[in-house]
Amino acid sequence: MRTITSCSGREEAVSVRRTESADAQGINSLISPAAGAVFGRVNVIHLLEKANLAVTLANEREGILAHASFFDHPVGDLVDQTRWEPFLQKYFSAETCTPLNTLFLHLFVAEPDFATASAKEIMRAVFNAVPELEHICLLSPYGGALEPALEEVFDPLQRQTNPEPQCSAFICHREELCPKLQVRPARVEDHDDLMRIFLEQTKLLSVMEQPYFLAELIQGQNKDNHCAVCESDGVPVGFISVTSDVDLKCLHDSFDLSELDGLYKLDQMKSDEPAAQPDSRDQEEEEEPRKTQTKPEEETEAGHFSAKSNAVCVQFFVIDKNYETRSVDFIPYIFTVYPDVDFLIVTVPTLSPEFLLLQSFIRLPPCTTTSPPRELYVFPRSALRPVEVRPAVAADRPAVSELVNTLSLGESLLQDLDHFYQTRGDQDGVPLQAFVAAVQGEVVGVLIIRDEQDIRYMCARYNMENFIYFSHHRREEHAHILHFVLAPSSQHCSRHLFKEALRLGHKSCLFHRLYPPHLSPQNSCVHHLDFLLDCAVPVHPRRQIVFPLEELGINAPSRQISEEQAPFALSLVSRKLTLEPKVTVNARIVVVGASDTGLSFLEVLCFCPHLRFNSLTLVSTHGLLDDYDHEDVGFLSTRHAYSSRDLSQLPLHSCISVVSGKMVGIDRKSKRVLVFGGVTVPYDHLVLCTGLQYQAPRLTDVNQPNSNIQLPVPSNLFTLNDLHDCMAARRWLSTNFVELEDNAIVYGNSLDVFTTVETLLSLGILGNRIHVVLTPPEPNVSCFSDPEVEKAVATALKKAKVQVHHHCLLALNGEHPDPLTSVTFNTDAEPLLLQCGVFINLSNKAVDSDVFRSINSSFLVFDSRLVIDATFHTSDPSISAAGPLTIFSRSCYTDEWSHASFDSKEVGRDLAAMLLRLFDPTLEPAGEATPETHRLVPLYKEAKIQGGKLPGGFHFLQVTKPSATNLSGPPAKQDGSLVTGRVETGNYFSLHLDCYERVEALTCLSLKPLPLSNYLSLYGKQQQLLGRLSSRYQQGLIPDLYSFFRQSWCLAVYHDRFSDFEQELRQITSNAHGASHVLRRDRFSDAEVRAAVRSSAVRYLSYNRNLLPMFAGPGQL
Repeated sequence: MRTITSCSGREEAVSVRRTESADAQGINSLISPAAGAVFGRVNVIHLLEKANLAVTLANEREGILAHASFFDHPVGDLVDQTRWEPFLQKYFSAETCTPLNTLFLHLFVAEPDFATASAKEIMRAVFNAVPELEHICLLSPYGGALEPALEEVFDPLQRQTNPEPQCSAFICHREELCPKLQVRPARVEDHDDLMRIFLEQTKLLSVMEQPYFLAELIQGQNKDNHCAVCESDGVPVGFISVTSDVDLKCLHDSFDLSELDGLYKLDQMKSDEPAAQPDSRDQEEEEEPRKTQTKPEEETEAGHFSAKSNAVCVQFFVIDKNYETRSVDFIPYIFTVYPDVDFLIVTVPTLSPEFLLLQSFIRLPPCTTTSPPRELYVFPRSALRPVEVRPAVAADRPAVSELVNTLSLGESLLQDLDHFYQTRGDQDGVPLQAFVAAVQGEVVGVLIIRDEQDIRYMCARYNMENFIYFSHHRREEHAHILHFVLAPSSQHCSRHLFKEALRLGHKSCLFHRLYPPHLSPQNSCVHHLDFLLDCAVPVHPRRQIVFPLEELGINAPSRQISEEQAPFALSLVSRKLTLEPKVTVNARIVVVGASDTGLSFLEVLCFCPHLRFNSLTLVSTHGLLDDYDHEDVGFLSTRHAYSSRDLSQLPLHSCISVVSGKMVGIDRKSKRVLVFGGVTVPYDHLVLCTGLQYQAPRLTDVNQPNSNIQLPVPSNLFTLNDLHDCMAARRWLSTNFVELEDNAIVYGNSLDVFTTVETLLSLGILGNRIHVVLTPPEPNVSCFSDPEVEKAVATALKKAKVQVHHHCLLALNGEHPDPLTSVTFNTDAEPLLLQCGVFINLSNKAVDSDVFRSINSSFLVFDSRLVIDATFHTSDPSISAAGPLTIFSRSCYTDEWSHASFDSKEVGRDLAAMLLRLFDPTLEPAGEATPETHRLVPLYKEAKIQGGKLPGGFHFLQVTKPSATNLSGPPAKQDGSLVTGRVETGNYFSLHLDCYERVEALTCLSLKPLPLSNYLSLYGKQQQLLGRLSSRYQQGLIPDLYSFFRQSWCLAVYHDRFSDFEQELRQITSNAHGASHVLRRDRFSDAEVRAAVRSSAVRYLSYNRNLLPMFAGPGQL
């Protein structure tokens, strides 16, 4: 925080931050008539929605002292926002003002006593936040006189014409408040000033342990090594050391430099005969030698090429934290010192936070075959040249064609560009707009946008209002990114290109849809996707209501909202995000296991709007299974965590790298995960979320019983653990078994056994061919917590003539035929011998043997499960773990609780929250944990869910609260239970309330498909919110819970924003209870509380009317 002084001499500690919507009321209270005379009438919320940059000056108590909003065009209707540059240069002396370096002040308000100090502090902060910003202009058509505070920082713009436009014009230059730093060669006498900065900013041992290291470095400068300092008021405040001695061979081995000519300068020498121009394929073949070229000269058929380094490298860099926003001032100076090179490079450790200087650099990705412990950043000389973004014209087509000629979808881009030239619309007549980015006349980028036609669908399906107030954006202000191509050396233009496209296109929001690979339409050319994602924020999908459309009739939501489209991950670029850079995290985070816990962990990281994780890796046996759906595949039960549609709506494919294979080892010393097949995956943070798997019967050689060599698994033995296994079994059964007469044996004792039997029956396998062999149950464990469900399943199995055998254990006799023809089981009586055509194993759920060996051989503590503390840490601080794989350390004294007791998605989110404290600057950093903290086990609250399709065609859903025991839920018949229907009629519904009358468990067994999303949202709801459920049930008014929860009033409860409404109601009632202690009853009556609740309900229904049109709004009755 900084200290400012008021006109009366009062001091206040303040900070400048981005304005939030919650500040609107405080900003409104500061608007004075004098401000209105300059800026006109202002709708603050609308202003904050459309501003490119809005900042607030707040004190230590978060009180608002001042606010300013900045746009990329002048205020009011003085001039069209696309034409302000020629307007300004025609009427005023503003030749240096360009869209890249100029912003316009649209509002400034402040407490009168602090107005002058606040204005200077805000302007200084804005210049610091936007390095390329040189001018802030104030053009007002309203004619009001500036307040004294603004007169202090703004100068009148000199007018050039007569008559002049009816407006007042002022300008504030960077040099007056936040001048650029002066850069010069370093001198030995700078040593003491620089050492102070080094001691504050770095922990380099070379500096700490060698007192004269810095002086020797400065004194030893030559043509290959140069040192420079930046100074403010004659005092050095920063230091940089660069060298032209760059090991390009090492960089080539680790990074993909092909798009930057390998950082070589290739000068073609004269040849006896001119070389023919190679086609694009020849050019690609010639790029390969460049990647591995190490010799100074290489001869080709076309002549001789002299290859020399075209880069200089930063060796040391440090700057006083008060001046770090001006780090970029070093860059032009360095290119002046080295006029023959075109690239400045920096390498930093992967765990090093990205300092401000690097935000101006381009990060080069590592080679796909390596993952070096350092990151490479490059700044091209061309980035110093001004960038112009303008609408595309017909003369740009050859340059655009050259830009995209090597891209597979480049032809699609050119077709749409031609449509834009011809009709300004696509083939369906939807308006198109095309823009190009040019550097000194050379086209380096192209962006084609299309008016968004499905904005209502996206608003209903995605949480867009986490970032924008939808009602403040007109429909025509939304567009989606159809094509985006930018030259790699011009990545720094990305944010400016989008900002200018919004201004020139009169848009406020740009959307990008990313479809999964198996659904991706081949009509959108985006290159590089990372450039776009660096500027966009991911938009989270919303939980959907399952509407009873037939019952609702005309009161149902519009078909545009209710009809499903192909799933996609959505990203957003809005005006207020164009000047908000992200924090880059280069730490190599590796997640092993695509379990619900692991996917939930990755989901949180991928949806951090202000963070960009560059190195997220998922190691999974079968990769990311997002092209299979559980309902289509069958066999296993489901926890309804991630369907294929859910996964397709997450930006996993764009944010993570997937390594398909099984972990077989962990090298903790070199921090590498070993994957089957010889692949190694390096990590900085390793997260183990492999869960538990059914274990295949161990078939070993009877002559070598102690051997670790496992014999091949018979071709007709299937152990099912994921959708890939299930799909393989389904294909095999359809091809090799369904039409035969052999037996199918299903072995195990879990819900999966019965869902597998239903899948076999649905494939057309007769029940008398299916044998269910149940292992002895564990104590206090039941597949079904409700005896009515168990009875219904037993009846269905008997009706289908499926044979069930209880208390059986597989007997291994040392034989290992392939295929299996018969299997023997030990029972309480005589051994059971069954003929076998296929054996489906669903027994012995435990830690996978390869995972166990990896953990055990790396000496992590293992005690039947991987041991962790309460903060997910294993005995290695760089390895965390979560989910059923783990068990809490015995020092926690909580053997009855483990992560298996809770919802895996909730555990994964908490794990992500723990890790984010290491990287997210907006969070409190993780402090030193006390021993008590490590032993304080977290207890989670979300429901545990199981479901699937059971024999008899029953759709089954079971929702229970977390429990320390393995029992799935409370008995069906006890106090607090509400039961309707019967299993015989296929409409059984059991709901259990806790002592606070909240829903803590429910069981559904129905012959009709279940509206899962609706029923899952009932968990934790108070019965009074559910239409006084308990009292009406006791009165006999609810004969069927299915019909009751299908009524239209329930849809408001199923809405994903109902929890926010609940919170608002709690706030109203808590305020009422608090006021009743200090106010007389007649001053704060129950009637006032009811009125406040009623008003809140009306706002909730009105605000969400797109999904809740079945409720009448004010004025409709």
